[in-house]
Amino acid sequence: MERGLVGAVGGNSEMTDDASRPAAPASAEPRKPLTPAAKRALAEAEARRKAAEANVQPAAKEFQGPKGPEPTRYGDWENKGIASDF
Repeated sequence: MERGLVGAVGGNSEMTDDASRPAAPASAEPRKPLTPAAKRALAEAEARRKAAEANVQPAAKEFQGPKGPEPTRYGDWENKGIASDF
């Protein structure tokens, strides 16, 4: 008996980059058609994403902030090598 991948179910547990083979199993059912409300919601969400991308502004520089790396980068405040939780 040949051993396969751990957790593999069935006989097709082979991984490949071959584009000629379908990524999904052949027994996958096609998706249900979207309702008009779902199509509108997806269109609205895409429009909001595009508007948000168009309005991206660079973050303002901190005025008189700490020098060097962000002192709260690890979830606690670090000052001169001493860390304190808050």
